[in-house]
Amino acid sequence: MKDKKAIGIDLFSGAGGMSLGAENAGIEVQVAIEADKSAAETYVRNHKHTRMICDDIRNIDANDLQIKTDLPVIVFGGPPCQGFSSSNKRTSNKDNEKNWLFEEFIRFIRDIKPDWVVLENVTGLASTEGGFFYNRILEKIDDLGYTNSPMILTASDYGVPQNRNRLFIIASRENISIRPPEPKKGRKITVGEALCDLPLLNNGASKDLLPYRAEANNTYARKMRGRKTKCTGNLVSRNAEYILERYVYIGQGENWEAIPEALMSNYKDRSRCHTGVYRRLKSDEPSVVIGNYRKNMLIHPEQNRGLSVREAARIQSFPDKFEFCGNLGLQQQQVGNAVPPLLAEAVFKTVISAT
Repeated sequence: MKDKKAIGIDLFSGAGGMSLGAENAGIEVQVAIEADKSAAETYVRNHKHTRMICDDIRNIDANDLQIKTDLPVIVFGGPPCQGFSSSNKRTSNKDNEKNWLFEEFIRFIRDIKPDWVVLENVTGLASTEGGFFYNRILEKIDDLGYTNSPMILTASDYGVPQNRNRLFIIASRENISIRPPEPKKGRKITVGEALCDLPLLNNGASKDLLPYRAEANNTYARKMRGRKTKCTGNLVSRNAEYILERYVYIGQGENWEAIPEALMSNYKDRSRCHTGVYRRLKSDEPSVVIGNYRKNMLIHPEQNRGLSVREAARIQSFPDKFEFCGNLGLQQQQVGNAVPPLLAEAVFKTVISAT
């Protein structure tokens, strides 16, 4: 990497959305750690110069990473957040073992002593168990001699066509406080702009590589597409016919409430459906959160089907050159779990500017 400005270590890297943002900000990510094999495979395919350690982080000694550099070092990542999510109340407690993996993140900070720390998570971290985990993280980082700058950022403010709120804790060993990155000026990128040139697909589409259907007609789509003439990820879950029948009744911006009650007879109490279920995206606005978009059955704004992997990746701000590995379900999970690269890039540029 030319003109590298810092060295990065990515913990709980997933497919690599946060690393991509870091690299775009001028950070050389030397090491990534990820326990999930398919996510690690995706990471390696797209980050060829980073050393991937595919293992449970609890098995890894931070002192063995051997990071030698005169540049600032940044330890970053997002400990598993499912237990802190507002859509998953069953596991948002102290008894969920995965909710304690942030302790491993703290251990790496203690042993490596980086110049900067960037921890990312869902906003629910601040409220889970009355803020127990959030306050514990802040206290532990503070005890290690770092100055914390917590902030909640909305991805659509930074060029991502998605209204996704994320919590970031940026910590400095040099007592530097960080202000949130300045939002981009002008209107926000819409779903229609993000998807304008991608292939037209059917329910259950399974041909991975396809040519674009049209020229990219806006700056965002051109940026995501680059010079490619074909893109991968044109894979769509196959929904049953009764599901497709429900889609017909849902207009843009509407959800399950628009479906006739007679077509929802398999729900014991359909009023308990989450507002994100059977949500058809609006072409002229940023998307709702792309999380578990297959389970929630997010609907394409114009076609009666779910989103393809590439469409979800575009909404997450992954460029089309970024390819996902594993079966369809694993690819969908990797996209949904990722930190939007453009959001991560904005955060890291702010850190670099303060270094």
